[in-house]
Amino acid sequence: MSPTAAKTSGTVEPRHGRNFAILWAVATAIMVPIIIWVVGPHIPPGSMSDNTRAQHDVDVALTALAMPVLMLVWVFLAYAIKNFRADKTSEAIVDGPPIKGNARIQATWLIVSAVLVVGLAAYGTIDLFVEHGVGGGQGSNPLAKPADAKGALQIQVIGQQWMWTFRYPGYGGVETQTLELPMGRDVEFHVTSLDVVHSFWAIELGVKADAVPGADNVAFVRALRTGSFQVRCDELCGLWHGQMSTTGRVVSSAQFQSWIGATAKRYAGVTKVLPPYSLTYYPPPTRNAT
Repeated sequence: MSPTAAKTSGTVEPRHGRNFAILWAVATAIMVPIIIWVVGPHIPPGSMSDNTRAQHDVDVALTALAMPVLMLVWVFLAYAIKNFRADKTSEAIVDGPPIKGNARIQATWLIVSAVLVVGLAAYGTIDLFVEHGVGGGQGSNPLAKPADAKGALQIQVIGQQWMWTFRYPGYGGVETQTLELPMGRDVEFHVTSLDVVHSFWAIELGVKADAVPGADNVAFVRALRTGSFQVRCDELCGLWHGQMSTTGRVVSSAQFQSWIGATAKRYAGVTKVLPPYSLTYYPPPTRNAT
């Protein structure tokens, strides 16, 4: 078969299929390790907590599994441009011959796609429970909890226009504008609001939970290393929503005990006049709508 006939025929020569498969396999074998070991460590959100480590692992896995599909598209595009360009003799051709489908290729594509989608869905769903909801607010009765949830440090996150405050019920109910966590200990956030709906987002910790008036939204996290992290409001809550942010810190257990002790002592006078610690501070409705 002449080159021109091969380009205009409804079938593809076997050598094209073989050459394309080899090029795709080589490109995939090169790119997947690069994604996992070179690009992977820099894919957000990092590994500051057990939640972000789980999210990071999922992001790397998704990117690595997407790479063979991406290489399939890119290699095919480059191969088609190189080998199936129309030459001068085909300019007069108005329409080429009909192209027939390949049942084996179509079936393989459907099976591989189905396995990837179902497998990734199962992987992500299982990870949500194994990693305690992966930092998402789970309401007042979480289904997924860490093994030692009873020993977790409770911290109440209170949103209000336009600031965050943090209350430590295990240390006299002291409330501060500074959020500090001990490294290596499970933390149980109880997120609520005093006015409108906010969203507590501790970015590097991989925690995000809505702050709703009258609701107690629980999220778990365990910090794996010390350092600072950003806290933002991720729900449009009014004029100064963009300024509703602060910086938290993860410190060693000894540093945390020193800090919380000094803070409780410093704010003892203020703590006395605060409302008693409660999961919510929103007044109950006097009547229901009818």
